[in-house]
Amino acid sequence: MKETDVRERAFAMPLTSPAFPPGPYRFRHREFLTIAYRTDPAKLRAVVPEPLEVNDEPIVKYEFIRMPDSTGFGDYTESGQVIPVSFRGKQGTYTLCMFLNDDPPIAGGRELWGFPKKLAQPTLRAEIDTLVGTLDYGPVRVATGTMGYKHKTADVAAVLAALKAPNFLLKIIPHVDGSPRICELVEYYLEDIDLKGAWTGPGALDLHAHALAPVAELPVLEVISATHIIADLTLGLGKVVYDYLR
Repeated sequence: MKETDVRERAFAMPLTSPAFPPGPYRFRHREFLTIAYRTDPAKLRAVVPEPLEVNDEPIVKYEFIRMPDSTGFGDYTESGQVIPVSFRGKQGTYTLCMFLNDDPPIAGGRELWGFPKKLAQPTLRAEIDTLVGTLDYGPVRVATGTMGYKHKTADVAAVLAALKAPNFLLKIIPHVDGSPRICELVEYYLEDIDLKGAWTGPGALDLHAHALAPVAELPVLEVISATHIIADLTLGLGKVVYDYLR
């Protein structure tokens, strides 16, 4: 194989059988259960990297996301924590952690955008009159979220505004000697959003301590809201907005 062939084909690893295809990445019937809660402000500030700034209210959004039809990634489920933040006056969210059960989006998410993804077993399903999200890390239950199923239609304009807001990630790729080769703040957006439905209802969230899935380090002090969303959307590629190594 010639050097020119390597350069032309080098968009993902392994070179001869990439773990994921090139984008764009379209998600159909993507389903979210998002439970917003108030947490300890000091602990929240300790996990959000500068130059991002934590908002006045110490809010965390815990997400369970069902993705049954994802271009190049297949059928999988995801769970994790996002934090409302601001960057140079721009309001958005910072993704703290994500756990999912499918290798291609783990590899693609980490290598392309810098999503903080790890392998685990999340679920999202309707159980009679309740929407139930769970996260297991190995045999250990780490998170359980519940919401009354479609109790009330949500404010569509507010939901769309939240989906269209900027999202921030800390992308880290080490050098071969273990030092950081890439350490960047990445900004990305959800695009071409077709919101099929959005609902609110009573919600609850239970988090458990785990050494390798420390979601409970941001404790639930008060549940603020629970939202259920179904949408088609495209995961846009990102841009670097801050380089920690310069």
